[in-house]
Amino acid sequence: MRTTIKAVLLAAASAPLLLVLAGCAPVVALRPAADAINPQCAAVIVALPATVAVLPARQTDAQGTAAWGTPVGVVLHCGVPVPAPTATLPCITVRGVDWLRDDKDIANSIFTTYGRDPAIEVVIDGNRASGLATLTDLTFAVTNIPPTRACIAPQNTTN
Repeated sequence: MRTTIKAVLLAAASAPLLLVLAGCAPVVALRPAADAINPQCAAVIVALPATVAVLPARQTDAQGTAAWGTPVGVVLHCGVPVPAPTATLPCITVRGVDWLRDDKDIANSIFTTYGRDPAIEVVIDGNRASGLATLTDLTFAVTNIPPTRACIAPQNTTN
C-alpha cells in the first residue's frame, strides 16, 4: 500500500511540472554557419537579449545561432561569410552597427553585418517582427565584434 501511495503522491507532485514542460516550444533546428565556432560569436550569443522586437527567445540546437518567436520570426547566425563591399545592396546604420539589407526574399528581410569579422546574418519575417526594432534590440550583442570598416555613402564614392 505504501508503494501505491508514494507513486500517487509522486505522480501528483510531478503533474504541474509536466504541464509546464508540455507548454514549452520545441527547440529550433538550425545549421551553424561556417565560422560559428569563432570565439567572438560566443561573446555575441551570451549577450543576446531575452526578447527581440517583443518576440521571446527560443532555444536552438546549433552553435552561434539564436531564434525568437513562436512561430519563429527572427533567426540569427553568427559566423557567416564576411561580405565584401557592394554597390548593389543598401547599407544601413542602426545605432552604430552597419548592416547590408538583402530583400531578395519577399517574405523575409536578410540583414548581414558589414565591416565586422565574423559577420552576423539576421533573417526577419516581416509579418512577425519589425526590422528596425530587431536590429536595435541586437545592437548591444553585435557590438561585441568590433568594426573594421564602415559603410560609405554613395555620394562619397568615385566611379
